[in-house]
Amino acid sequence: VVLKPSSDTPTIGALFVDVLLEAGFPPEAIQFVTGSGAEVGDRLVLHPKTRFISFTGSKEVGLRINELAAKPQPGQIWIKRVVAEMGGKDAIIVDAEADLEAAVQGVLVSAYGFQGQKCSACSRAIIDQTLYEEFLERFVAKVRAIRVGPAEDPDNFMGPVINERAMESILAYIEIGKQEGRLLAGGGRAPGEGYFLEPTVFADVSPRARIFQEEIFGPVLAVTPARDFDHALELANDSEYGLTGSVYSRNREKLARAAEEFHVGNLYFNRKCTGAMVGSHPFGGFNMSGTDSKAGGPDYLLQFLQAKSIGEKLI
Repeated sequence: VVLKPSSDTPTIGALFVDVLLEAGFPPEAIQFVTGSGAEVGDRLVLHPKTRFISFTGSKEVGLRINELAAKPQPGQIWIKRVVAEMGGKDAIIVDAEADLEAAVQGVLVSAYGFQGQKCSACSRAIIDQTLYEEFLERFVAKVRAIRVGPAEDPDNFMGPVINERAMESILAYIEIGKQEGRLLAGGGRAPGEGYFLEPTVFADVSPRARIFQEEIFGPVLAVTPARDFDHALELANDSEYGLTGSVYSRNREKLARAAEEFHVGNLYFNRKCTGAMVGSHPFGGFNMSGTDSKAGGPDYLLQFLQAKSIGEKLI
């Protein structure tokens, strides 16, 4: 196994390898390599002795890995397998029959936990028009109360984003959002020395807007009204991604419909759209969110193996 962490988080990767070795993992069975994806990642994918690639990251990089792995290299005698967990543009539907306070809290935690830097984070809130204004009033009040600052202070709900490049990308999307929606909270940098951003809310966002369609990977939420539950499902599915989603409703028939029609790999009812539990809710998405390989499920590790059937005729 060759483990290459994100170039932003090499220390976490190194600590993980230390834990493996401490637990008795054979040292010769794992190699730890750091570096950028362009310099190191491509070489690892293209190498003729590479048989399996497990990747977590952006849609663009995941598609490139899939493309590179599909091309056989000199000396390669197998078809490379790829498991890819990529991006998301995850939506939470708040139905007319929802527990509104629970929905407000669920969207808040889903959108701004880890500064929105989760592929499962809620970046679209689709609210039934009968609850729309009340939802916004309650939600924005809670967003404005979020404390942003160093992560080592437990009173801060949001810390910094991962690096300067991420901060600049998110700020660029916020400027786009100011042209595409109604800014209700946030909209810029937060005080402090670091890559701190304000939790940001845009209302009245069109489904054709870039902030409704494109993954931002930051603390930015687009809120859109729905005429009814049919329209809410239509809006939720209007995405090239299909990773996570959630529906808040007391109506069991509507939840049953969502189970059939809300096209995501991980769907939640009356709870936040993040926090899949390993072993009980295997994780992986549809469409451009990846190969839906269901990490944390009972069959996941079997994808790292090669099945062999043996038969014998008894004489």
